[in-house]
Amino acid sequence: MKFITGYTLSQLKEEFTRLGLEKFRASQVLRWVYKKFVTDFSLMTDLSKEHREFLSESFSFHPLERVDKVEAPDAVKYLFKTHDGHIVETVLIKERDHLTLCVSSQIGCAVGCTFCATALDGLKRNLSTEEIVDQFLQVQKDIDSKIRNVVFMGMGEPLANYDNVRKAVEIMVSPWGLDLSKRRVTISTSGLVAQLRRMSKDPLMSELNLAVSLNSPDPKKRLEIMPLTKTNTLEELMEVLKTYPLPRYRRITLEYVLIKGVNDSDRDARELVKLIGRHRKRFKVNLIPFNPDPNLPFERPSLERVLKFQKILWDAGISTFVRFSKGADVFGACGQLRSRRLMLKSQPDEKYLKVVN
Repeated sequence: MKFITGYTLSQLKEEFTRLGLEKFRASQVLRWVYKKFVTDFSLMTDLSKEHREFLSESFSFHPLERVDKVEAPDAVKYLFKTHDGHIVETVLIKERDHLTLCVSSQIGCAVGCTFCATALDGLKRNLSTEEIVDQFLQVQKDIDSKIRNVVFMGMGEPLANYDNVRKAVEIMVSPWGLDLSKRRVTISTSGLVAQLRRMSKDPLMSELNLAVSLNSPDPKKRLEIMPLTKTNTLEELMEVLKTYPLPRYRRITLEYVLIKGVNDSDRDARELVKLIGRHRKRFKVNLIPFNPDPNLPFERPSLERVLKFQKILWDAGISTFVRFSKGADVFGACGQLRSRRLMLKSQPDEKYLKVVN
């Protein structure tokens, strides 16, 4: 089955022409899908009955099936199942004045960060464009308020699935699509240097917000917790980031997961100041206290330690913010609810059933 949400407008026009339909029908269909969130051809009243029946036989809309929804005061986590039986996570984050959707780009992840639950199973496969877009559609149809922000910070490394992510972004920001502002779409990467260079030269992708998982200013320590550093060195990464073409008034976000006794010392903070150097206006730092997971051997540092780390950066003139993971009640960190669901399949445990089911 072909999915409407896997096509850009130009691609859908070509496909409709091949099927003997007028090109303008593509614009009609996408208007229903992305402006009115109607995903049933029978309800598209500006199409003839014959067209509706033909399209219903030729196309579908939802490659994902929603299998779970867990709510907390500040976040809602959705679990979807793919056609081949894999589980995908999506998190709706309730900010003070807007909603942000955190979408996944892969099933599992090959980067192997030792503090991340998504990495426990390794990489299963990339998500297709339609599977990425469908996360947005299904959540938007489930709520009353409009989603204004999208962050590619869910399961997977977005830049390792570049082409599908790029097409999904095109659908999200185009006037004929979801029509989101490029300033409200963020790509979060662990630091794939070659793909960052590609992104920097891409007229569409370079207009988006960029967040990079740094997690340590020490190359040796970063290699221990982020194995990809072996082929994407910290030195190469910072060279790319310091010359990355930024839109006006935009900064690169350096994401730093603070792990007790691993990367949260005063010395780590001072080394991070040195790493950023004179490029203080180019970066801002998000400090994220580790979200504990029983499958991972790490702990969250005390609030006192977090604030001391932040103060060292602020005193050096670096904009630094503390971001506690929202949705702890729904296992909000990447891969956590999915890993619990998979664990329940093999080892049911009463203490998890209350939360997951």
